[in-house]
Amino acid sequence: MTEDGTSAYNSHIEGLRQDEFPMLRDEVYLDHAGTTLYAKSLIDRFAADMTSNLFGNPHSASLSSQNSTARIEDIRLRVLQFFNADPSEFDIIFVANTTAGVKLVTEAFRGHPLGFDYLYHQACHTSLVGIREEAFNSLCLDDAAVSSWLSGTDPTAEFDHDARPVLFAYPAQSNMDGSRFPMHWSDKLRRSNPASDRQVFTLLDAAAFVSTSPLDLSESELAPDFTVFSFYKIFGFPDLGGFIVRRQAASIFQSRKYFGGGTVDMVVCLKEQWHASKTQALHESLEDGTLPIHSIIALDSALDVHRQLFGSMRDVSSHTSSLTQRLYDGLATLRHSNGQPVCIMYSRPSLAPDGTKPPLGNGPVVAFNLQNHLGGWISLVEFEKLAVLKRFHIRTGGLCNPGGIARSLGLEPWEMKANFSAGFRCGTDNDIISGRPTGVIRVSLGSMSTVSDVDKFIAFIVEFYRAEIIPEPTPPTIPPTCQELSDLHVESITVYPIKSCGGFRIPGRMAWEVRAEGLAWDREWCLVHRGTGQALSQKRHPRMALIRPTIDFSDGQLRISYHGHQSKQSLSDIAVPLSADPGLFRARVASKPMASRVCGEEISAQVYTSSKVNSFFSTILEVPCALARFPPGGLGNSMRHAKAHLQKHQKVNRRIQFKIPRRLPGLDTPPDSDSETERQRILLSNESPILAINLSSLQALNHQITKQGGKAVSPEVFRANIVIGSSTLQTQSHAYSEDHWSSLRIGQQDFKMLGSCRRCHMICIDQETAEKSEEPFITLTKTRRFDGKVFFGTHMCHVPLSETGTREAQFPTIKVGDKVLIDPI
Repeated sequence: MTEDGTSAYNSHIEGLRQDEFPMLRDEVYLDHAGTTLYAKSLIDRFAADMTSNLFGNPHSASLSSQNSTARIEDIRLRVLQFFNADPSEFDIIFVANTTAGVKLVTEAFRGHPLGFDYLYHQACHTSLVGIREEAFNSLCLDDAAVSSWLSGTDPTAEFDHDARPVLFAYPAQSNMDGSRFPMHWSDKLRRSNPASDRQVFTLLDAAAFVSTSPLDLSESELAPDFTVFSFYKIFGFPDLGGFIVRRQAASIFQSRKYFGGGTVDMVVCLKEQWHASKTQALHESLEDGTLPIHSIIALDSALDVHRQLFGSMRDVSSHTSSLTQRLYDGLATLRHSNGQPVCIMYSRPSLAPDGTKPPLGNGPVVAFNLQNHLGGWISLVEFEKLAVLKRFHIRTGGLCNPGGIARSLGLEPWEMKANFSAGFRCGTDNDIISGRPTGVIRVSLGSMSTVSDVDKFIAFIVEFYRAEIIPEPTPPTIPPTCQELSDLHVESITVYPIKSCGGFRIPGRMAWEVRAEGLAWDREWCLVHRGTGQALSQKRHPRMALIRPTIDFSDGQLRISYHGHQSKQSLSDIAVPLSADPGLFRARVASKPMASRVCGEEISAQVYTSSKVNSFFSTILEVPCALARFPPGGLGNSMRHAKAHLQKHQKVNRRIQFKIPRRLPGLDTPPDSDSETERQRILLSNESPILAINLSSLQALNHQITKQGGKAVSPEVFRANIVIGSSTLQTQSHAYSEDHWSSLRIGQQDFKMLGSCRRCHMICIDQETAEKSEEPFITLTKTRRFDGKVFFGTHMCHVPLSETGTREAQFPTIKVGDKVLIDPI
């Protein structure tokens, strides 16, 4: 496609997006390798097809059944033609998804009398890697090893059986970085050792490739034996997979043991165990059970609409290649003002320097990581928080491609195992270990992507991750003295009885109990999903902010009301006793454990049985959930510990010294983490017993927000337990002084600082209206980002008084208006 043609095609896509993809309004979707998007006209056409025709189960002689059978066989032919596959040379089996096709191949090879040996390329998705667990022998090959094999060096020579079949799997395109691999490998491997009795079969994972490129199977002798893919990656809908079999390789399925549904002509059960599989067509013997009739019929509409909107797959390929090159160039050339690269690229350019497309090229995928101006890695978790807030839909992490990640990041097997031992798991926050990232950022483009999508993403990276002015090294900040901060007081105290729901503001002058786990009644309850046990959060369910508990000590009740719109039939409020009456909770059955999860931790919560209570929350949130309690004083999974610790940017007041156990006398330092002292218990808070914010810091933040034309935010968005204010007029002079505090005294109670609070975009939810916005996270990203993480507020815990006989020691309390002393002697 020429430059003018590319521009015209892009304009065509821009023009159709408003009507065909209304869900993209204000969104930038860059995860087409996960799934592409479905067009409105596709859904409309499918709905019209379903409501104007009667489709029955194909396993019958009724008219509706025969109608389904005829349509399915017509669509089967259309799909083969879409890939230029001659139906006399190939058959297609409909499966749930790509992985289901892979498992069907595995079933056949597993049933072979001699077993099978398995070789797979380093770039394989985990769905292909998993086949190795069924093989007699397995081996992972990189590009050099495959080339050596094609040149005559048989990697299976070390295996112990010459007649055992070999299955070799590889992707047409890596789902991780878009690298493409030769289609002719299949033919060359089949002809690599004609004298051997060992038959070599090839399995091609085409899922990533076919989403934007034409797959040509017109020459059956050169084609893979088995090709798997997912239709939703091409059309967005239906959720269905395809498995194309080269008929010359079909004999391997005679070894498959399992049969089900209509794949057999006769089955004998009594006295004898015998069955006869269907033999008229290969797909009849492999499509177990009733076919996904309606999903297959939807393919008719999908094929028509895709052609109507996007033209040929070659048009799509040219368009996405051009966009990918624009994206690659835009990211690869970004530099900080000191010359350091902003992006470390793992993908290759999709076009040659002269603008032509090389024989293999690179798919419409750009994988990279971000570095700051000092060469430090940017956390993927922190990147994703900001990307979500700016409405970018993107994928980060290991991408289910362990070989590709290991190669790109230079991770040896022992390092990956060490990361696992250090606590790294898929989806965890700990994504930089031993100074190296554990995953990547992946941007993937699709048929309906545009130049605007690409340019918006590049501008996003420039705005938030390119350092244009490198500050000169400055002397260490001298923390304010106690005299300079002598006018601080407690402005407000708030507890959040139900995790992620509204707060209960403690009335002025009311003394409030401080416990080892935090303020009394703070985050003792939570809402858990009734299916998964996962604790619900405002990040996913903003309306939780409008569920507001009140603690009624006179009646011993936790009263809960909803302050949003609701139907007349719904309850406006409920109450549960403050006492932990065992009769209110679901009995724990040893044979049916149902653990809850909070912040990734498994806990043993007490789940309420009242349908009235649970329906109240489920109706409001439109999620099947239940109220659960996590009272203090538990053991094992009934107890949690703080994770907060001092951050590198914090320069604590060194006049206050803490003793480190088992260290040389006189060698004292500020605490670096909770490991130096007794681990602090918490209930259902995220990281620490108590969270505090400094109003002086909030004023400085709001000054930055309003200076850029934004709206100032209230203290409530930070969901702090204690808000510390000052009577000084120039309050901004105390801004972020909390970074340097080691301890506080509030009234007569002492508190130890545990470190700054790492923030996510939940602070962008207005606690009065439950509406989301970009602030204050966007401004914090630009002003309070350290080591790639965003911080505001400070964690702390109560330190019991040494004089245990006093009332203050036996029943510690604080109240609004209490004087706050910083690092008291």
